[in-house]
Amino acid sequence: MASPFTISPLRSRLVLKASSLISQDAFVCRRCLHQQAKANTRSTSTKRSPFLDAFKQARQPQLRHQSSAASPSSQSATSPLGALSQRITQSSSSSRGHSASGSSFPDVSSKSVAYFLLASATSVFGIVVFGGLTRLTESGLSITEWRPVTGSLPPRDETAWEEEFARYKLSPEFRMLNSRMGLEDFKQIYWMEWTHRLWGRVVGVTFLVPTLYFVLRRRVSRGMAGRLLAICGLIGFQGALGWWMVKSGLKDDLFDKGQQPRVSQYRLAAHLGTAFLAYLAMVWNGLAILKEHRLVRNPAEGSKLLQQLQRPELRSFKRAVAALSVLTFVTAMSGALVAGLDAGLIYNDFPWMGQGLLPPKREMFDPFYSHTPDQKDLVWRNMLENPVLVQLDHRILATTTFTAIVALWAYSRFNPRVRATMPKSASKGMLGVVHLVSLQVVLGISTLWYLVPTPVAAAHQAGALALLTGVTLLASRVRVSKRSLMLVQKALERQAKVKGSGTMQKHWSPVV
Repeated sequence: MASPFTISPLRSRLVLKASSLISQDAFVCRRCLHQQAKANTRSTSTKRSPFLDAFKQARQPQLRHQSSAASPSSQSATSPLGALSQRITQSSSSSRGHSASGSSFPDVSSKSVAYFLLASATSVFGIVVFGGLTRLTESGLSITEWRPVTGSLPPRDETAWEEEFARYKLSPEFRMLNSRMGLEDFKQIYWMEWTHRLWGRVVGVTFLVPTLYFVLRRRVSRGMAGRLLAICGLIGFQGALGWWMVKSGLKDDLFDKGQQPRVSQYRLAAHLGTAFLAYLAMVWNGLAILKEHRLVRNPAEGSKLLQQLQRPELRSFKRAVAALSVLTFVTAMSGALVAGLDAGLIYNDFPWMGQGLLPPKREMFDPFYSHTPDQKDLVWRNMLENPVLVQLDHRILATTTFTAIVALWAYSRFNPRVRATMPKSASKGMLGVVHLVSLQVVLGISTLWYLVPTPVAAAHQAGALALLTGVTLLASRVRVSKRSLMLVQKALERQAKVKGSGTMQKHWSPVV
């Protein structure tokens, strides 16, 4: 009989197999084995090439940008390289002068706007000189009608020329001065006036169309857009003043009986003064845009320059430049009164006027020019309508302007504090104004001595506008505006952000 503890061979084999299975699964579960397999797979996948690591790190900002565009609400963590990319993008967009909104005006107008303004100013300078030639050749009254559109076309056959000449024969100028003029002589003065009017139309169109383009395309700042549109209005107003001026010489009731037919000196001064203002506005704003670009391009140097111009040593000099601008403009307008009255044809000597420096008092304050019985208007009417006193006024203003410019140059040159503080550009501008006023004095005296020859008189009028240009350039170089300070401050802040981003990039670099 078998013992109860005796185990058969088959049973012993089954027991051994079960014990082996129990030993494998009793201490390590299947979940642990599965996690261990994942860990082994992950450790194997981390053994990648350095090039693959660098490529994935470089691709990380682009993938993050795509994911943020797909879901704007997602705010994932940004890597240092991604943050640097975003900062560079923001700084590049802000350096172009645009604000956050794409449809808003930029902070700084485009340089192309400045070049457009200066080119338009050059055209206005030319038409002012040509207008002086038109007046000197007595051609301004040859066209007796104002047709802004159809007047752009000249007569194209003999019949049209005869009709135009017949209209001129009805004017007081033909009846009193040019009654012996033939058709060929009329054509010469007609072409002068027609060219002058056509040039004016070209100035208006070539300024209006680019202005609309720059404003609609947001190539100018908001303030500059308003100034450009204001200049457009000023050009149109100046053209209307031109016809208003010509009209004063076409009717007998617009000038005193017995006088030579000419346009009103008041209207001539208004017409010329408006042209000067339009020209100066173009020059001033063009220079302002270029100055802003220079300051923003190098804000550190621009900040130093603005601080230098704000020093108290230059305060009196800047005020004197502003006063000089007004004095020069008033002197030029007094010259327009001289031209309107042909006052340059009397007392053709300098500095003498007759037997002394001043003409007789009876000639200066002639009761003939007073229009009231009590003669309360005796002084101001003689100052504006009496050729003798008008020429004397112009001489006094011109001499005062010359003296003021030379005195201001000496002040800036020989005052050690002002000389040490003034920038080189302002010193050069001041010296340029001295040269321009010296040339203008020579031209003015020559115009008197030689009885107003056409070339010299035209050069004298051009010299007045050139002198105003020099004074305007000097004023722009010493002026410090709040806008300039704001733009430089913004540029410095952008530069600091870019430098901070560059420092972060220098201290962080991907492991390759």
